Amino acid sequence: MLALAYTGSILGAEFAFARLALCLLFGIGIGLLMAVIFWRDDASHEAEADTAFAERASVGAAATGVLLSLLAVLVAGTLKLWPLTATLGSVTLPLPWAEGWQAALTQWVPFDAAKGEEGVSVQGALLIGLLALIGVAAWKGLENIVEGANRWTWAALALAAATLIVAALRLTAGPAGLEITLTGRALAVALAMAAVWHFARRLDAEAWQGWLWEAWRFVKQIFPLLVAGVFVVGLVRQLIQPEWIRALAGANDLQGNAVAVGFGVFMYFPTLVEVPVARMFLDLGMHPGPLLAYLMADPELSLQSMLMVAAVIGRTKTFTYVGLVALFSIVAGFTYGAWVDGSSRLAIVAGLALFLGALALPLLALRRWLVHRTEAAPLEHA
Repeated sequence: MLALAYTGSILGAEFAFARLALCLLFGIGIGLLMAVIFWRDDASHEAEADTAFAERASVGAAATGVLLSLLAVLVAGTLKLWPLTATLGSVTLPLPWAEGWQAALTQWVPFDAAKGEEGVSVQGALLIGLLALIGVAAWKGLENIVEGANRWTWAALALAAATLIVAALRLTAGPAGLEITLTGRALAVALAMAAVWHFARRLDAEAWQGWLWEAWRFVKQIFPLLVAGVFVVGLVRQLIQPEWIRALAGANDLQGNAVAVGFGVFMYFPTLVEVPVARMFLDLGMHPGPLLAYLMADPELSLQSMLMVAAVIGRTKTFTYVGLVALFSIVAGFTYGAWVDGSSRLAIVAGLALFLGALALPLLALRRWLVHRTEAAPLEHA
């Protein structure tokens, strides 16, 4: 979900929805094809332990409420859709230094909007300061949260809520001062956070302490990756020429999608790095079709993961899986690229159905033949 939300915030909601739909469709397709091809191995495995665990496991209403509320915060805070982007009202604070501050930030961090670069705004600087305060408070209040909450814990949570609200507002520095615009996003985020608080209060102490500890541990893991991703993108962007990207993947053709998938297979990037890299490729001229093919292949495959998986399930299964992921990623790129280029929905759906049928029908026929051969073998020996 994090990858989809981050994709939507950086590349747009349409791209995120296309990635979600095609991932679901092709993920199910790859799973079914693997089951058809390796049905003998699957038939030999029993799921008694999984069944027993599923019968005993349960999720309480409060935990479910917290999960859904956090999902609402994620969706409200990232997607660029109406009514989240609607303006509900505004107020101007008489802060004459705000415009001078914005001019100083522009001078310190110059940018070229024509190249897709973004500068630092007053709102961005404020958010950076809030994040720094969260880091200090969380280190003192969440590092040992399993031993109990303290005043730093509540300070970190309050700062996190304030940061989300400030990020959802629209702050503009002008001659009259600092204009604060209330958006539908800010209202939605506030309501979602109120729901999180409502359900979190119903959790027992061990549950919410464990939740906060896991959240803090996750933040410590992903924040360095985010910083590294932004740094790598900024560095590589100065070296790659747009002509190279347009020549290799500037069109929605077999070459462009195959190159994008090949890059995604052998170049592994964590979630918070792959999306900025994708944004960089898009700005440099990559067609959205091959770009989606890259995003389909990159999180699924990498050279190190293929080596590890092969040691567990064997080379035959691994090579089959890698081939199917590469093939489906190329088709996903073609499909989304055709949508972007204006092809009719009927033609796209017909093409997908033809592709899936061309794969499924021969494999189903092969499975029936193998099953028949297996059943006939004991009779021949008898």
